[in-house]
Formats: sequence, structure tokens, C-alpha cells
Amino acid sequence: MGTSSQSTTIIETEDDVPNSNQFCDEAAMCIVSVKGLKENWQKWSNEHREYQKLNPFSHGTRPSVAAPQRGQDDYGKPLQGSMTEQRGKDAHTHISREVEELCEVIRNIGEPGDKDGDGGGDGKVVTVEFRKLFEHYVTISNKLVGVLLRARKQRLVDFEGEMLWQGKDDHAVITLLP
Repeated sequence: MGTSSQSTTIIETEDDVPNSNQFCDEAAMCIVSVKGLKENWQKWSNEHREYQKLNPFSHGTRPSVAAPQRGQDDYGKPLQGSMTEQRGKDAHTHISREVEELCEVIRNIGEPGDKDGDGGGDGKVVTVEFRKLFEHYVTISNKLVGVLLRARKQRLVDFEGEMLWQGKDDHAVITLLP
């Protein structure tokens, strides 16, 4: 009646497959052996298992090393070279840039004065009202109060009160310190 066709399937083992680098082309299509995939997975699995032994938040294992005690140099700090450490450094750099930008905005829109606030204008400090700063800075960032608090902690600016509220503290004077 009809013709019968036979299909053959060839299964290649790691011994039959030549070096996988020979099959890589510009489209990044590579032939990878099953053994190579298995070895890579096992390597990742072992590394992850070791990492979880050190992770104090992992529920299935007990830490194989003692947790640092208060007073030790590494207490409360992430492991050296970890992603957590890198994220912390990146966040610190980002916030520092925002504080510098805030100080520059205050210099640009503020009025020179002296530290006593008598308006002598000898240029030792720059002052600006919170409302004016808020109106200018809100186009740059929506985190003005947080950045102001950080700048005050670094002794770059000074203002009355613990917190500034839009509307309530519009006339609060913010001083950029020398």
C-alpha cells in the first residue's frame, strides 16, 4: 500500500562528541554533552550547599562556623566579596551622590549669610527655606527629607527640629555648613 519509512535516532555520548568548541559559531549555538551539564549542575549544587551551611537564615542546616560575636571586627558586616557587600557599597555611593547633589542645589538657590543668622552676607554659610528647596528639589528626587537627614548626620547641613514636614515646616531655614 504505502511506503514504509524507517527513522533512525542517533544518540551521542560524551565519547562520540568532539570538542564542543568546534561546534560554536557566531550565533552562540553549541553542542553540550550531557556529562558536562551534569558536572556543572553538581558543581553548582555543592557550592550552594556549602553557602547554605554558612547562611544563618537557612532552616535546613546548622552553621558550620561560629557566628561572629559582638565586638569582633566582622560582626554585623556581610561576608567579604559577597553580593550583599557589593550592594551595600553601591547604595553608599548612590546616597553620597544624592547628598552632594542636594548641597549643590542649596548652594545654587540659597542666600549667603553667616552662622549667626543676622544676614550679614559674609558668605560663610548658605541658607534656604524648606519650601523653596522642596519646590526646586522635587523635580530631581522625591526623597528630599531623607537626604536632608543624611546630610545633617554628616554635618553638611543644619536645621531646627527632628523632622521636616511639607506645609508645616515650609519656613524652616536649612543652613549649608562650611
